[in-house]
Amino acid sequence: MGKGKLAKFADMEHYENVFQCPYSAIGQALDMRGGSDDWQHEMRGRWHEQYFKNQNPIVLELGCGKGEYAVELARNYPDKNFIGVDIKGARMWTGATQALDEGLKNVAFLRTNIEIIDRFFAPGEVGEIWLTFSDPQMKNPRKRLTSTYFMERYRRFLVDGGLLHLKTDSNFLFTYTTLMVERNHLPLDFRTEDLYHDPLSATNVEPATLSVQTYYEQMWIARGLSIRYMRWHLPHAAELHEPDVEIELDEYRSYHRTKRSSLDKAK
Repeated sequence: MGKGKLAKFADMEHYENVFQCPYSAIGQALDMRGGSDDWQHEMRGRWHEQYFKNQNPIVLELGCGKGEYAVELARNYPDKNFIGVDIKGARMWTGATQALDEGLKNVAFLRTNIEIIDRFFAPGEVGEIWLTFSDPQMKNPRKRLTSTYFMERYRRFLVDGGLLHLKTDSNFLFTYTTLMVERNHLPLDFRTEDLYHDPLSATNVEPATLSVQTYYEQMWIARGLSIRYMRWHLPHAAELHEPDVEIELDEYRSYHRTKRSSLDKAK
């Protein structure tokens, strides 16, 4: 039987690789959106010096779930630093525990709301962002992690022209992100609608992108769904605009669940 939530939370209070933002601070920061930017996390601008103890590039995985992807990336790229971010602490415990057991010093975990992610990192502190099987948020564009709403936040701490990776089973999110990238003329490195069967993948993605799979990714593959992947750059200077195109909705909303909405398309 797995460990209970309360026991996992108690463990992480003492984990050196886990940083948990109190809900009171999250609420305060969310209340200040669009207003005062006074509240900042104590690690903002200090991740290299105070935790990783090196100047290697920092890579975020936003919505890291159990953290297995961040841990596997850390194993594959010892010359990079990885931080898995999620609000669900009980899930994060799995990856955090595994990293501690293996002595992986180049991976950490941050428990917070991604809407205030810019309060945790200073300008230019992050080099890359991974978005792995994010909720497509078909009803609310502002909640999509590839929306211009979030792109503006990422630009506050990404290096100029920093990389973003999207791995998804959702045709809706993939199509929306493609339109967003095209609408804003963002430099696109590679895009494929079938990562594991596209012959171009072998020469256009790093080996770990093909070998590392999340728990949910393995379920989608077993279900027969194609895994979509794209990688693009985010310059600081470009003005960002949302695409104004209706997109066909996914026929499901999560594993073995059909969609709830009767609509066929959304922007």
